Amino acid sequence: MDSIIHEGSESLPRSQLNQEIRTALRDVSTQLSLLTHRIGGHLDLKDTDLQCLDLLDLQGPLSPSMLAKRAGLHPATMTGVIDRLERGGWVTRERDPGDRRGVLLLALRGRRQDVLRLASGMNAEMARICAGYHDRDLQTIARFLRQTAIAGRTAIAQLDAAD
Repeated sequence: MDSIIHEGSESLPRSQLNQEIRTALRDVSTQLSLLTHRIGGHLDLKDTDLQCLDLLDLQGPLSPSMLAKRAGLHPATMTGVIDRLERGGWVTRERDPGDRRGVLLLALRGRRQDVLRLASGMNAEMARICAGYHDRDLQTIARFLRQTAIAGRTAIAQLDAAD
C-alpha cells in the first residue's frame, strides 16, 4: 500500500477522512516500529532500549523510576534496560542535584550519531517529502502530530488510571 490517504481525499466526507487519518497513523506506527526494530538489531539493542533512549533524549534527564513510568515498564524490567544501556555506553547515571540520594539517567550525546546514521534513509525521505509542502502546511502537520502525541499521552494516562 503506497498511499493510504488517497488523492482527492479532500472531497471525501469528514468521517471517511477521519478514518483514513487513523488508518494512516496505524501504518506510520507500524513502519516506525519496524524501523526501530531494524535499527536496534544493528546496534544490539532491544526495541524497549531504543524507546527509553528516545524518552531520555526528548524529555531530558530522568530518574529510573520516572523513565520506567513513562515507558510503561516494571521497575525490575527497567533495571535490565538501564544496565544494557549503561554497558553499551548509551547512558550514564549521575547524582540528582535536587536529591543527593537520587540518580538521574542521561543519554550520552555522542552515541546519538550511531542511531542517526542508521535512520539517515528515513530522515532523507522525510526531508524529500517535506520539500513538497508549503511552510504553512508543514506548520499544520507539525501541530497535528504534536496534538496526536498529546492524545497518546492522555490515552496512556487514562489506561493507567483504570488499572
